[in-house]
Amino acid sequence: MPVLATVVAMAAGALVALAPTPAHAAGAALPFTSVEAEAASGTGTRIGPDHTQGTLASEASGRQAVRLASGQRVEFTVPRASNAVNVAYSVPDGQSGSLDVYVNGQKLAKSIPVTAKYSYVDTPWIPGAKTHHFYDNARLLLGQNLQPGDKVALQAANVQVTVDVADFEQVAAAAGKPAGAVSVTDKGADPGGQGDSTQAFREAIAAARGGVVWIPPGEYRLTSSLNGVQDVTLQGAGHWHSVVRTSRFIDQSSSSGNVHIKDFAVIGEVTERVDSNPDNFVNGSLGPGSSVSGMWLQHLKVGLWLLGNNDNLVVENNRFLDMTADGLNLNGNARGVRVRNNFLRNQGDDALAMWSLYAPDTSSSFENNTITQPNLANGIAIYGGTDITVRNNLISDTNALGSGIAISNQKFLDPFHPLAGTITVDGNTLVRTGAMNPNWNHPMGALRVDSYDSAIEAQVRITNTTVTDSPYSAFEFVSGSGRGFAAKNITVDGATVKGAGTVVVQAETPGAATFRDVTATGVGAAGVYNCPYPSGSGTFTLTDGGGNTGWNSTWSDCSTWPQPGQGNPDPDPGRNLAKGRPATATGSQDVYTPGKAVDGDPNTYWESANHAFPQSLTVDLGAREAVRRLVLKLPPQAAWQARTQTLSVQGSTDGSAWSTVVAAKDHRFDPASGNTITVPLPAGTNLRHLRLHVTANTGWPAAQFSEVEAHLS
Repeated sequence: MPVLATVVAMAAGALVALAPTPAHAAGAALPFTSVEAEAASGTGTRIGPDHTQGTLASEASGRQAVRLASGQRVEFTVPRASNAVNVAYSVPDGQSGSLDVYVNGQKLAKSIPVTAKYSYVDTPWIPGAKTHHFYDNARLLLGQNLQPGDKVALQAANVQVTVDVADFEQVAAAAGKPAGAVSVTDKGADPGGQGDSTQAFREAIAAARGGVVWIPPGEYRLTSSLNGVQDVTLQGAGHWHSVVRTSRFIDQSSSSGNVHIKDFAVIGEVTERVDSNPDNFVNGSLGPGSSVSGMWLQHLKVGLWLLGNNDNLVVENNRFLDMTADGLNLNGNARGVRVRNNFLRNQGDDALAMWSLYAPDTSSSFENNTITQPNLANGIAIYGGTDITVRNNLISDTNALGSGIAISNQKFLDPFHPLAGTITVDGNTLVRTGAMNPNWNHPMGALRVDSYDSAIEAQVRITNTTVTDSPYSAFEFVSGSGRGFAAKNITVDGATVKGAGTVVVQAETPGAATFRDVTATGVGAAGVYNCPYPSGSGTFTLTDGGGNTGWNSTWSDCSTWPQPGQGNPDPDPGRNLAKGRPATATGSQDVYTPGKAVDGDPNTYWESANHAFPQSLTVDLGAREAVRRLVLKLPPQAAWQARTQTLSVQGSTDGSAWSTVVAAKDHRFDPASGNTITVPLPAGTNLRHLRLHVTANTGWPAAQFSEVEAHLS
């Protein structure tokens, strides 16, 4: 077990040092400490926070990073004893350069090469995808031992570089050759990386059957994949010391098993995602009783794409960086597989996935993994399978088309084996997870249960979940195909939600779930969005099992989507602050509900209860805003005759204490001028809750607005 370092994470936009945690806590025990660039000093420009698909900030850790022009620098305070650093960075498409490295003011002879070669991936066959995968990772042994408090500066030498995060680590000396091992160099492998070492590796594997193949320190180039690997251990001197350069390491459909791969790096040259190519560290089967540990896997399509018999495989203590697709996928027939204590950053699809194609994955688990920045899908995805466990994982910063965790019956292909037995989702922490799905034109929650192609018949048990700063909802229940299959047999126990941009529960399909001891703070719009689709497909029943606090309100208008009350800031200063925001009223007539006044469509409208003045319409802007102008509209058609409404404007910062912003006055709406009026607000107005209080209307015995707009200028 590696030494457990203090882990540094971003929460709510501030640098937070998390004390060392026991193995049962969420996330992996990691031998390095990460420091965010935006928490360091320097001369660069901070970007973000942003959750918009296709932006540099949205793919960054903490949704923030630091952009360096050539000659600018970011300086980190070293958080622990270290002799190595890994940097997550981005450079403009098509460019390359370097980062000069300074230790306590002294420039090192070595620099860190940076390149866009492995970035800017396009997958046009995936609906909703945009150019993504902006970041890459590069590492450097510093050649000296640093102590906490020392300074390491990174300076852009000849290209613009956006620095996201730096990982500081004390790398152990290279390990020695195990007794009796067969060295690949004895079979002719070139540790200088110039010659082709493929045949030497094959001969060493054949000679070492039942024993160990030793990969000494050095770099080795393989030009084709290995197969027939069984009953052997492949071992290096440590993944900073023994490096294999290949995009296809093992490709085999079967193995008798007992394969153990450990303690070296496999770094590929995959620059695009081609799904028909087996550009993977392992493609196929390692056989029963095998293991993968202590590996550094980078620049591949997939780390492990596992087919066939991999019974009781253990994958642990590895790093998966910069894949163009999944980190690991159990592609059916996985029995008793344990994937634990791994670190995954910048995967181009699901970071960890189980997909029960051809045969179910059974009794397998993802436990105590740390996953950050999957940029085109989920942190963890379970597509079908029987008696699956997802426990104590730490997942952060999902970007597009994905949740932190997805429990799904989406099959993709047949024959598919849906969720069955008990699906245990326990002790997971989700930070800034959930993303906008451009195919649905609405968001995906931090944790999603998806009856995509069939109803959820398994027992789904979600326990002890922590959701922090979700840009949208905490828990989503949906039939992603839009066919209204039921999401049922679900319990959510003991969850803590600390910041949800929209709602705690986003229910979009028929079904049922029971909630117990779920507490929420910082909820942006309402507690519950309960609007099953398609219309008339049924109801979603939420059962209150007791102990729930902070989310007892319900979004009232299924014709509009709640918008984030926090996070994902809109950069347009001319925006309409009221558009899409939660709206309520003292009453409404028939289908003319309050949400129609903030839906962006001037042809729909809110109408209050008739013959019941005074009436009011209230809009929650989501945050305190310096509103300076209101634009009030009625439908522009000539059929709407001119009329005068008498109204006042009230404001509140908390929704409880109200003050009059503009006194009652007659306002004339005339189709000759577009049925639009403007109400200036006094300088100094600062409000979150906007209320229009109407006491008369000469054209109809009710208050009426087709659009209420609030502007900063």
